[in-house]
Amino acid sequence: MSADVAAKPDTVTFTIDGTEVEVPKGTLVIRAAEMIGLEIPRFCDHPLLDPVAACRACLVEVPDAGNGRPMKPQPACALAAMPGMRVETGESNETVAKHQRGMLEFLLINHPLDCPICDKGGECPLQNQTMSHGPGESRYEGAKRTYAKPIRISAEILLDRDRCVLCQRCTRFSNQISGDDFISLAERGAMSQISGYEEQPYFSYFAGNIVQICPVGALTSADYRFQSRPFDLVSTTTSCENCAAGCELRVDHRHYSVRRRLAGDDPAVNEEWNCDKGRFGYRSAQDGRRLTSPLVRRDGELVPAGWHEAIDAAAAGLRAAGAVGVLPGGRLTLENAYGWSRFARAVLDTDDIDFRARPVSDEETSFLMAHVAGRSFDESVHYADLESAGRVVLVALEPEDECPIVFLRLRKAWRKRGLEVVALAPFSSRGSRRTGARLWATAPGQEAARLAELAREGGIDERTIILVGERAATSPGALSEVVAQARAHGARFAWIPRRAGEL
Repeated sequence: MSADVAAKPDTVTFTIDGTEVEVPKGTLVIRAAEMIGLEIPRFCDHPLLDPVAACRACLVEVPDAGNGRPMKPQPACALAAMPGMRVETGESNETVAKHQRGMLEFLLINHPLDCPICDKGGECPLQNQTMSHGPGESRYEGAKRTYAKPIRISAEILLDRDRCVLCQRCTRFSNQISGDDFISLAERGAMSQISGYEEQPYFSYFAGNIVQICPVGALTSADYRFQSRPFDLVSTTTSCENCAAGCELRVDHRHYSVRRRLAGDDPAVNEEWNCDKGRFGYRSAQDGRRLTSPLVRRDGELVPAGWHEAIDAAAAGLRAAGAVGVLPGGRLTLENAYGWSRFARAVLDTDDIDFRARPVSDEETSFLMAHVAGRSFDESVHYADLESAGRVVLVALEPEDECPIVFLRLRKAWRKRGLEVVALAPFSSRGSRRTGARLWATAPGQEAARLAELAREGGIDERTIILVGERAATSPGALSEVVAQARAHGARFAWIPRRAGEL
């Protein structure tokens, strides 16, 4: 081992196909290969799921495990790099390439090869890797295994077991990421299959993610089924407008019509996940009842008009008004909400701008001005902070319902390192139980008193983050108590409203 490596105890140095690589300790070989531009075939591997080495497509040779002795072929997705290890992939070792061709041939034995009608066709890892690493022909001449299809396992998800390669991405997502254990691997051997539970439909706020991460097309969206081919779509990156999470989305559209929405890859916010509200909640934008052209009122009735006429009518009405108020919707993004506020102040000369369809107290107004609008980016609580916090206290907030990505971050931190979550709520919800939250029983309206009691019993300190839900604004004194306890104990807090534009 070189002196440089010895001086860096948190890294290891090894070689892949003759190229020396230095990576953090614990890095999987498949990740290290990606760092130097080597693409090892895989189906079960996903960077946000625990390794399972189910598909065996990523086998590599290890002529030297760092101790001068060889290892049998190893799955790169489950093999951690070790100092001095030598790894050979299919790019440099014909034996490894033969392993990969063999595994792909096995996977294709029962696969129906219905690419022309499969929704995954054109963006399918099985297609791509068969072309790049497959044998080119199959020696199997027997009958393929078949199942009834498709099976509707939820309102939005269809299961086609003929196509499944048993990568277990869907079951691991459900078990590890969302905590919804409604699908599992059933039977054994050649009869293994993804299955649900009798009389228990797949119910999840995050079901659409298993469609997106399925590498073949065994899981498809009922909404997108037979709608389009990926290469016929135009993709636009945007932000989700449903809640305050700020998830990155990829909107795929064709002929000026949205065909689907997928989770974007934003490590700082939603990682690679999103909730079903964000994924499927776009149909209202294309509802046939929406106005698509301006209307003006003539003789008491609304009639179609051109844009110039409509704008002139709107301007005349604004000029004649004694005062003007602006009510932007809560589903606007922050940028659009800010644009409306600038328009209201600079063009309409008004400071009367609001978005809340509920009573608002002076306490809430002061809280928002001083601790939300008046806070810099560096002072804010970020998603990564939730994963490193010592404790997270939820005040009048149900993350799974109101800000699902916060729920996923809390579950991840609880599962990975045992984060303590305390919920000030009337009862323990399904979402609270899946983050291991301790219930601090709180009747509605008693949040301030119960938070003070929690602080007196040592439940708030400098490593605590307090997440405040919108319902706290309707509880007298709750917002003021959050600020007071955070200041007294050096804790941090964040405001999480229900809608994107309400930040």
